[in-house]
Amino acid sequence: MKYHVKDINLAKQGRLRIEWANEGMPVLNSIKERFMKTKPLKGLKLSACLHITSETANLADTLKIGGADVVLCASNPLSTQDDVAASIVKDLRIPVFAIKGEDNRTYYSHINAALDHRPMITMDDGADLVSTLHTARRKNLDDVIGGTEETTTGVIRLRSMAKKGVLAYPIIAVNDADTKHFFDNRYGTGQSTIDGILRATNRMIAGTNFVVCGYGWCGRGVASRANGMGARVIVTEVDPLKAIEATMDGYTVKPMSEAAKMGDFFVTVTGDINVIRKEHFLLMENGAVICNSGHFNVEIDIPALEKIARKKRRIREFVDEYTLPNKRRVNLLGEGRLINLAAAEGHPPAVMDMSFANQALSVEYILKNSKKLKKDVYNVPQDIDREIARLKLASMGIKIDRLTREQKEYLTSWEMGT
Repeated sequence: MKYHVKDINLAKQGRLRIEWANEGMPVLNSIKERFMKTKPLKGLKLSACLHITSETANLADTLKIGGADVVLCASNPLSTQDDVAASIVKDLRIPVFAIKGEDNRTYYSHINAALDHRPMITMDDGADLVSTLHTARRKNLDDVIGGTEETTTGVIRLRSMAKKGVLAYPIIAVNDADTKHFFDNRYGTGQSTIDGILRATNRMIAGTNFVVCGYGWCGRGVASRANGMGARVIVTEVDPLKAIEATMDGYTVKPMSEAAKMGDFFVTVTGDINVIRKEHFLLMENGAVICNSGHFNVEIDIPALEKIARKKRRIREFVDEYTLPNKRRVNLLGEGRLINLAAAEGHPPAVMDMSFANQALSVEYILKNSKKLKKDVYNVPQDIDREIARLKLASMGIKIDRLTREQKEYLTSWEMGT
């Protein structure tokens, strides 16, 4: 078996982390039990470009138990947990191509190694696997019947490809499932981003000005958690509807040109490029902390920061201090990459439980329905979304009401009024 991990001898510790995460993933485990009996993925070759974490290991194990032949590579150079990667190879017997801190050349060599598997289904987290397949590896497109995408950033890219008529196979936007983005993006990103900031800096958040750039589901989550820790939250937005929502949620909304003068912490969660730029760096207070929780390291204009800085030093493991021409210092966390995975462990298992349940069931759906699907981006079928919510509630011991026959009739009628 070919693989490329940092150190295979790290597998023992990785195995313990995988077991710990598995205890918090009851929905995925229920799917795993069914997959073990029915083998719905038998004969499927699948390549997945995901964050290589303990939760991902449990997804890969579920897919393999369901009959799939799985290969994994990293979707971000700084998100791999090296001990987990080793355990996936040694204990789960699944090839992994991922090393934390890998350079750009190695990153893409790992993506190509995953594509050497000649997958029938792709599973992506940011669409780098799909974009490589559509450019440098077009010869392998004939093997592919469908794919899934985990992130907001990736879905944006894929919908653009579909709109331009270049998407070569159907893809399910797992990110857009209610049981994914309501929970993963809001609660998962909210908690894990704060976790990453605290691990990287050990700074107090209470009493500070905390700037959240973007008020999508991830931004909502980060703002909520920062507010809960006693920060004064400032939101920057370009969408008037989201700006109104942030205002009505009790936050201060300002353009970045004003927020830059006030912030102690800055977090970008927009999915767009150069949200914090040269002119903003020069306005920041001395000691400002800047980080990103969007998928790619493009939301902060790091080349501009490098260019204007008079001095740079790594003052802590995940903190690069830049001294600007005005002698003020700004601190960039995690090289501008996902701070929740660069400096912390990403989303809690309880959140990834639903996200990865969507992944597993969407793969099963594609395998059954690929011939009916066009070359487009699809939402997760609503019955899958609701089933995952039902399983999650059951695992939490929560019961809900059911509609009576009378209520069902009322909701489908037009005759009954006041």
